[in-house]
Amino acid sequence: MSLSTLSFSLIQTDLFWEDKAANLDMLAKKIMDIEEYTEVVVLPEMFSTGFSMRPTEFAETMDGPSVQWMKQLSSERKVIIVGSLIIKEENINKEARFYNRLIWVLPNGELGYYDKRHLFAFAGEDQHYTAGDKRLIASVKGWKINLQVCYDLRFPVWARQQREEYDVLLYVANWPEKRNHAWKTLLTARAIENQCYTIGVNRVGIDGNNTTHSGDSLIIGPLGEVLYHCAYKEDVFTITLQKEELTDARNQFPFWKDADFFQIQ
Repeated sequence: MSLSTLSFSLIQTDLFWEDKAANLDMLAKKIMDIEEYTEVVVLPEMFSTGFSMRPTEFAETMDGPSVQWMKQLSSERKVIIVGSLIIKEENINKEARFYNRLIWVLPNGELGYYDKRHLFAFAGEDQHYTAGDKRLIASVKGWKINLQVCYDLRFPVWARQQREEYDVLLYVANWPEKRNHAWKTLLTARAIENQCYTIGVNRVGIDGNNTTHSGDSLIIGPLGEVLYHCAYKEDVFTITLQKEELTDARNQFPFWKDADFFQIQ
């Protein structure tokens, strides 16, 4: 494929509540069954457990089986795999800290990660997890992808484009159906205000807290146009994004040049 294109496969799926083995088996089949050419496979937030507030029971280290599963599948399929997991780390005092960590795995085994910055206090996430403090902008084939997680979507400053830092803004989520209007509206807003492709991958189904998820996974173009939308059903969708279309939009409407410059401390 050309350097001017980048192909993503979005996996919108139900998840087995707090059942790692079942989720990894199900997702492996979906990934291996992708027939279209793809370069980046995107899984939902906490794809191995669902949005669990029991990290002491389900957390793994970066050497644990779920990260190894990502590495193995990435190598076999020759694709980048990205999704979030419950990860445990110890500080210098051997005290455990838990993170909702978005992991970006390359076929050669290298990886990067982003710890969710904005923890969802409404569901008690801030009581169980530690917030991250650094963004991760991954790079592949000259494309730059800003990786974020679910509730981060509500905080536009954290995603704000600074002098064309990135081309794609990507969110993985367990976003509830009852607030799906906000999900769809904010994904569109992030695309328009940052003049970038924006991808949101959400789950469907009812989780262990009896919360319903409508999916509503979306791909939005840099002018706010909807390139893909799927609600209330499982789906695996592959799209090839065009760098030329992004460049044309930014050149035709160079609003980014008038933006405020600031730094996040």
